[in-house]
Amino acid sequence: MNTVGFKKQRAEFQDLLYQNVERMGAQSSETGTVVPTGIQIGNGVKAGATYRIMTQGAPTRTEGTYDLAIEGKGYFQILMPSGETAYTRAGNFAVNDQGQLVTDDGYLVQPAITVPQGVRDVAVSKTGQVQVVQDGVTEPTIIGQLEIATFFNEAGLEAMGDNLFLESGASGAPNISTPGDVGYGTLLQGYIEASNVDAVSEITSLIVAQRAYEMNSKVITTADEMLSVAGQLRS
Repeated sequence: MNTVGFKKQRAEFQDLLYQNVERMGAQSSETGTVVPTGIQIGNGVKAGATYRIMTQGAPTRTEGTYDLAIEGKGYFQILMPSGETAYTRAGNFAVNDQGQLVTDDGYLVQPAITVPQGVRDVAVSKTGQVQVVQDGVTEPTIIGQLEIATFFNEAGLEAMGDNLFLESGASGAPNISTPGDVGYGTLLQGYIEASNVDAVSEITSLIVAQRAYEMNSKVITTADEMLSVAGQLRS
């Protein structure tokens, strides 16, 4: 729940193959009468898919200079050591020893932003423009422009761990633009996006599942006791 930008998942299930004891539509007599419903015995269920819910988590104030949250749609672009571009909602960034804007694992944020030495203030606007004020200078200087990516099907992104995602055939190609454009979110400096997991809702669901299991267990126990009593009466 405290993981920056974490997105919860929901498991979806499919029923397994059925055993046909008597097929629907089969003839039940020599005169041609047809079985209206048939008899099928199920064999349980299997996991069909794990669906990632990409709704936005609540912005959390940190006052960190390089902490950024996206208010609305969009993903930060991250250059991986392999040369691939990954995407994330986790904006808990920092600068490395060369002044480059990086993730907490040291991966470069794209487009590249390099903060020069001797800077006393860094400001990131809602539209992603990065300005700095250097020592002895009163006017801010623009040093870069952040861009974010959107996808036609966010749930189709391939998770690779560390809150990073890769594009896939299901997600579609990224659409890249500046924050604040139509269909793109805006940036909040000094904030990070919290996990979208609702602790109260998850605990409630867990309690409901536990109670359902207990009730089913009691039904089986009661049925077993009744059969035992019936067997004793016959004897």
